[in-house]
Amino acid sequence: MAIRLVQSVFKSFLLWRLKKIDQKRFVLFLAVLVGVASGIAAVIIKNSVHFIQSAVDRLIFPDYHNYLYFAFPFLGLLLTVAVVKMLIKEDIGHGIPNTLFAIARKKSIIKRGRMVYSIITSAITVGFGGSTGLEGPTVATGAAVGSNIGQVFRMNYKVKTLLIGCAAASSMAAIFQAPVAAIIFVLEVFMFDLTMYSLIPLLLSSVSAVLTARYFIGEQILFPVDLTNDFELGQIPYFLGLGVLTGLFSLYFNNVYFGVNDFIKKFKSPYSKAVIGGLSLGILIFLLPPLYGEGYETINALISDHTVDLFNGSLFYDFRNNIYIVIIFVVAMGFLKVFATAFTFAGGGIGGVFAPSLFIGAAIGFGFAKLMSVMGIQDLPIANFTLVGMAGLIAGVLHSPLMALFLIAEITGGYELFVPLMITVAISYTTSRVYQRYTIYTKELAEKGDLLTRHKDKNVLRRMSVGNYLETNFQELLPEWTFGKLVKEIVTRSKRNIFPVVDEHGKFLGVVLLDDIREVLFDEEKHDNTRVYDVMTAPPTIIKATDNMEEVMEKFDKTSAWILPVVKGSVFQGFVSKGKLFSAYRKILVSISEE
Repeated sequence: MAIRLVQSVFKSFLLWRLKKIDQKRFVLFLAVLVGVASGIAAVIIKNSVHFIQSAVDRLIFPDYHNYLYFAFPFLGLLLTVAVVKMLIKEDIGHGIPNTLFAIARKKSIIKRGRMVYSIITSAITVGFGGSTGLEGPTVATGAAVGSNIGQVFRMNYKVKTLLIGCAAASSMAAIFQAPVAAIIFVLEVFMFDLTMYSLIPLLLSSVSAVLTARYFIGEQILFPVDLTNDFELGQIPYFLGLGVLTGLFSLYFNNVYFGVNDFIKKFKSPYSKAVIGGLSLGILIFLLPPLYGEGYETINALISDHTVDLFNGSLFYDFRNNIYIVIIFVVAMGFLKVFATAFTFAGGGIGGVFAPSLFIGAAIGFGFAKLMSVMGIQDLPIANFTLVGMAGLIAGVLHSPLMALFLIAEITGGYELFVPLMITVAISYTTSRVYQRYTIYTKELAEKGDLLTRHKDKNVLRRMSVGNYLETNFQELLPEWTFGKLVKEIVTRSKRNIFPVVDEHGKFLGVVLLDDIREVLFDEEKHDNTRVYDVMTAPPTIIKATDNMEEVMEKFDKTSAWILPVVKGSVFQGFVSKGKLFSAYRKILVSISEE
C-alpha cells in the first residue's frame, strides 16, 4: 500500500514538473542532486577502505603486520573474486571503460546494482592492500547513480549521458577537492563537447560534490603541499627531460599492464587468476612495502623528501639513510608499481589506474631530481619535480594533459608550477601519443568499435545497431519451387520487389529480384519448367548480424546497393535498407546536436 502511494505521488510530481519546470532548469536541479549523491558515494568508498585497512593493520595481526604483506593482498583478491562470483554474479569490469561502454552501446543505462557493486569490491581489494586506486570505482558508482537518477525522472539519452558526465566530474572533484580539473577530466576522457548546455550542470555538480565531501570529512587535503622554491628558467632543460622520461614510462605502463593481463587471461578459472595475481602481488609488496594499497602516504613522503618511513617493514630498512639506496629504492617502486597494479587487476581486483599513475609519476620525479642533485649536475627542488612528474605520467597514461595540468595546479593551491607543468605535460603526452593511440581506458573499447570520439559521424553510427533496423516481412522462397508457384502464391500478393531464397534449414542462398523476372511473368509456358534457383542471383554482399554500423555503411558505399540481406552465421535474418538507415542517422544526429 505504501509503495503504491509513493508511486502515485511520484507520478503526480512528474506531471507537475512537466507543467511548471522546463527541461533545462530541471536538469540543473538533477545535476546538483547527482553531485551530492556522488560526493556521498566517494566518502563511503574512502571510509570503507579505511575501515578495512584499520581492521587489518590494528585488530587482526597487530604484532605480525610487517610479515604479512605477502598474505593480505592475496586474501583480498580471493575475497573479491568470491564476492563477485557468489553474491554479485556478474562481471563488474573496470569502472571508467564500463561507463564509456554504457554511453556508447547501452543508451547511458546502467543497472541499479552498479551503485553498490564497486563500493564493496574496491573496498575489499584496496583495503587488503591491492595496489590500485579508488578513482575508477568511485566514478563507476557515481555514473550508476547519475544514470539511475536520469532513468527515475524519465530523462532521454542526452540528459542521462550528461548526468553520467556530471557524476564522473563530481566523483573526481570529491576525491581531489579539485572541481576544475574534474570537469576537464570529463571533457578529455568522456569526450564531452564543451557547450553552455553541459558546462553549467558540470560546474554545479562538481561544486556540490566538493561541498558534500567537505561536510562529511572536513577540509582534508590529499597532498598538503607548501612550495618553497620558485620555478627558474635554468630548470627548463630538466623539465623537458622529465617530460620525455614520463612519456616513456607511460608507454612502459601500458605495455606491462596489457602484457600481464594477456598472460593471466590464459588461465580460465577466476580463482586461478586470483591465486597467481595474489601471490605475485604479495611477493612484490613483501619486497617493497610502499606498493601496498593506494600509495598516497608514499606520495606525500616523496613530496616532502621524507623517505625514511618508506623503509618501514622492508628488508632494506638498514639502508634507509644511504642516499644511493634511497634513489634505487624509489625508482624500483616506480618500475614495480606497474606490475603490482597489473597483477591486482588481472587477479580479479577492482580499482583504478589513476592513483598508481600518480604514484609512479611521483617516484620518477623524485628519483630524477635526487639523481641530478647527488651527481652534482644541478640542485633541483624535490617537491616541484615530484609534483610535475605526477602530472607528466597522468598526461601520458590517460592522455589527459589539461586535466593533469590543472589537477596539480589546484592541489598546490596556485600557479607557481604552471609553466613547468605545461612543458612536462606537453612533452609526455606527445611522446606517449605517438606510440600509443589509445589508453588503458579506451584500448579494448576502440578495438571492438565501442568507443565514442569527437567525430560526430562515428558517434552516431556507434549508437546504431543492425538489429534495430532489420526488416523481416519478406516472403522466403525455396530453390526448388516452380515459377508457377512463385507467381501464384507469392508475387501477386507481395508488395515487395525482392525475395530471399533459403533452404529448408533457413540458410541464405540468394535473392530473386522482381525486375529480373518480369519477362518470365508473362510467359506462362515457362512457369512449370523454370525453378527459383534458375532465376536466383547473389546479392552484391551480405551483412553479418555482428557487423557494426561503420562496416555496414562501408558495404553499402562499396556496392552502391540500397538493400542488403542480413545473416546470422549462414541463416537468413532479414534485410536492411539504406533509406531506413539514413533516416535513423538523421534523427540521432539532430538529437545529439540540439543545445
